[in-house]
Amino acid sequence: MTVSKFLVAAATILLSATTFAAGTHGGGHDHGAASGEPGKASEASRTITVEMYDNYYEPESIIVSPGETVRFVVENKGNLVHEFNIGTPEMHEGHQEEMMMMVEHGVIQGGKLNHDMMEMDMGNGQSMKHDDPNSVLLEPGQRQEVIWKFSDNSNIEFACNVPGHYQAGMYGDVKVQ
Repeated sequence: MTVSKFLVAAATILLSATTFAAGTHGGGHDHGAASGEPGKASEASRTITVEMYDNYYEPESIIVSPGETVRFVVENKGNLVHEFNIGTPEMHEGHQEEMMMMVEHGVIQGGKLNHDMMEMDMGNGQSMKHDDPNSVLLEPGQRQEVIWKFSDNSNIEFACNVPGHYQAGMYGDVKVQ
């Protein structure tokens, strides 16, 4: 086997292992279970507007009460695709692998999303729909809502898991008091 064929085979195996380990993106798993659950709009006690810029959020942190339901109005004011995702640091770490897969498959393309690719079956029940209730993935200028009922877990943050964004500081604390 030539070196180039070996590298292609190794990359294929690595990508397959990453894909298998990542779980289904938008396939029904609950990314945010440790941080709470989807809320009902009628039960929201308040609305928090979150603006996403290129690698930071406004506000940078929020305070919630255990069991509180919050309506987030999230707007991407940056030039790149960004995510608002509520979860634990461990959840974000695992989700970053899924987001890397979205870049590798051409779903996230800098400042735009390939919506056709998001609908494709990527194998092993994988999709790239990004339709989890604790998260929105937005192109520049887009705006969406997340309605979330928080648990009493004090280790919660909101983050952008697009490759490199979390590492650049695009995350904020959720203080449960």
